[in-house]
Amino acid sequence: MKNLQEASERICELKGSLVALDALLPALVEALPSSAHARLMESFEARAEAARTVLLHADISDLVLAAFERDVARNRLVLQHGAALRQGGDPERPATVDPLLRTTTRITTHAGTRVLTSASGFYFRRAERLFLVTNRHVFADAASAHAPDRIEIGVHTDPDDLTRHTRVSLPLYENGLALWRTATDSGGEVDVAVIAIEPEQLPPEAALEAFDETHLEPRGEVVAIGDALGIVGFPLGFHDTMHHLAVARNASIASAYGVRFQQQGCFLTDARTHRGSSGAPVVRRRMLDTSGGPPRAWQLIGVHSTRMDMRTRDLAQDESLGLNLAWYADILKTLTTPA
Repeated sequence: MKNLQEASERICELKGSLVALDALLPALVEALPSSAHARLMESFEARAEAARTVLLHADISDLVLAAFERDVARNRLVLQHGAALRQGGDPERPATVDPLLRTTTRITTHAGTRVLTSASGFYFRRAERLFLVTNRHVFADAASAHAPDRIEIGVHTDPDDLTRHTRVSLPLYENGLALWRTATDSGGEVDVAVIAIEPEQLPPEAALEAFDETHLEPRGEVVAIGDALGIVGFPLGFHDTMHHLAVARNASIASAYGVRFQQQGCFLTDARTHRGSSGAPVVRRRMLDTSGGPPRAWQLIGVHSTRMDMRTRDLAQDESLGLNLAWYADILKTLTTPA
């Protein structure tokens, strides 16, 4: 009986602590300057993801996980509410959508009328030309006998109403010749490909954002191991189906940046990723210079390719590495150079 009474008292104490935290968080959000809200939100998401990873590998009940996810969602709404009030917007609706999310589109591959796979891609502009960037294995992969003849991408058709959206079909071949470009380097084939999108292939009202060469520039900032990154894509095809926006997974640099991992033009990231993320942009938020064009605060450093694992891993004893391969984004300069 004593243990039951102590447990009840402890539960009451925890409830009181939670109520106190519920009062503290909105007060802190209101006291922060507007410039700090974005950083607070980013830090909160990163810490929530770290805590989620710990919980998923701990011996706890589903009730604990459910409570964690419920409170994370609730706290996220508190932060968004505070940011919206600061900007004079509607607390129920974020005042703006980060242009980063408009750079990324879901790709489906097709062979005739048959849907094959789902992947991610993003827009890159070079001079007056617009390109779609993804992985080479999305367009063709001999090892898995993957051979689509066209792709479809999603395009917003209203700059304000994100629910307005259409699908655009792009052929991959013309007269038997590939319309997409790939590249090789001293380490062999690079798993990045681009295909040019002509203006007439898009609806006249297309509303999208694109990276350009300015987003590849370091601008005096050093990219280093452990840096926080975002991988923006469509894991397992999952996304906001109402507004047709990608989702972002938190990641970090897991190998020596600037060094060719295993003598290939790539580096490693530490993140939870899934099929469907292939071709997603790997980005880093700039800390010093945010003057570049949309999405202005981001540096494009890589193109996500695939998860890494060890063939020698004991499936019964060893967890997956949780590491991913990303190709250095500067390959886009080569791929988008006029022929």
